[in-house]
Amino acid sequence: MQVTETLNEGLKRGYTITVSADELDVKVNEKLAEAQPDVEMKGFRKGKVPMALLKKQFGQRLVGEAMQETIDGAMNKHFEDSGDRPAVQPEVTMVDGETWKEGDDVVVKMSYEALPTMPDVDLKAISLEKLVAKADEASVDDALKNLAETAQDFEEKDGEAEEGDQVVFDFVGKVDGEVFEGGSAEDYPLVLGSNSFIPGFEDQLKGVTAGEEKAVEVTFPEEYGAENLAGKPAVFDCTIKAVKSPRAAEIDDELAKKFGAEDLAALRTQITERLEAEYAGAARAVMKRHLLDRLDEVVTFDLPPSLVDAEASQIAHQLWHEENPEVEGHDHAKVEPTEEHVKLAVRRVKLGLLLAELGQKAEVEVTDAEMTQAVMNQARQYPGQERQFFEFVQQNQQMQQQLRAPIFEDKVVDYVFELADVSEKEISKEELEKAVEALEDE
Repeated sequence: MQVTETLNEGLKRGYTITVSADELDVKVNEKLAEAQPDVEMKGFRKGKVPMALLKKQFGQRLVGEAMQETIDGAMNKHFEDSGDRPAVQPEVTMVDGETWKEGDDVVVKMSYEALPTMPDVDLKAISLEKLVAKADEASVDDALKNLAETAQDFEEKDGEAEEGDQVVFDFVGKVDGEVFEGGSAEDYPLVLGSNSFIPGFEDQLKGVTAGEEKAVEVTFPEEYGAENLAGKPAVFDCTIKAVKSPRAAEIDDELAKKFGAEDLAALRTQITERLEAEYAGAARAVMKRHLLDRLDEVVTFDLPPSLVDAEASQIAHQLWHEENPEVEGHDHAKVEPTEEHVKLAVRRVKLGLLLAELGQKAEVEVTDAEMTQAVMNQARQYPGQERQFFEFVQQNQQMQQQLRAPIFEDKVVDYVFELADVSEKEISKEELEKAVEALEDE
């Protein structure tokens, strides 16, 4: 077997692999000898079929297998000896493939883009600033007020029902004058503006008073779940029992107990810890961006054009769909990347390769427990279909990689944080919010 270099330009590589007819014949004979003990053929005992007859019977079929195995072996040995790592799957074509016949040498062209050699990075020389924000009393008070509003009670009021009020009423729904199943209830508490009823229903209850009777006329949506009601007009005869206005719960120990805390002091402590955890998450995002910016500045190496082109196309495609949300499919015209798309692609590919190299050197791994947690978090987006989602992920390598990649990246970033020169800076919540907003504007 002979491997001859035909191209070595930047990261582009080209080789010709030649497998002689004799080598291929030896490989075929090896495969026949391996199979001979198990072959049964009329007129011969098992394992006693002559090699010449085996070759005549099965040789043609084994040539393809032998050819593929030999070329794969040559490619693997080349990558092992050269140390090259292809950026994408190498392109392999057979020279004179249409005219090749048994007894000829096999000549294959292989081309690929090699991943670049990463420069050493002195992570300890990278200076970063860690923003630290504390939860002040005003922020805790605001959070308590929000909790009190979510735990609001309702008290009866005189006068007409308004947006946000609770109307307690009996109703009987009819379609074509006939009462339908599931269309009636007694003492039903409905908060106006909750949009929990058919569109238009709640608006017609605005202005009602306790003791009033009202016929609410609506039309079921065309996509309504019950086929016998979808798209049909209906009348609901309503008897108003009470109109109640919302009243925020008192901020006291009783409120704290509703949220699982022992008393108000314990609830304030929980809120403080939650807020500061949120601040820490936001501060980490800011520091991560600054780290990536710094790495982008100080590290330089050649990038495989194929990876940049693929990333730019993906960015352009994704942004196009965000700008055209009404288009759900992907059968639209090709979206050509702009200079801005390419610029962003260069950054992403560069940082992606660098973080992958840093993670490999640091032996960073995503554990099974971390993957399981990631799958569980994602599965919550599909209530009632969690099991199907788990099975889908198990069978889909691409989906597994999509879930693993951000976990790996964050673990590498944390590794760099540990080595970098990090100083803390205490700031206010407002200053932290501005720092986060600045990231979104970039």
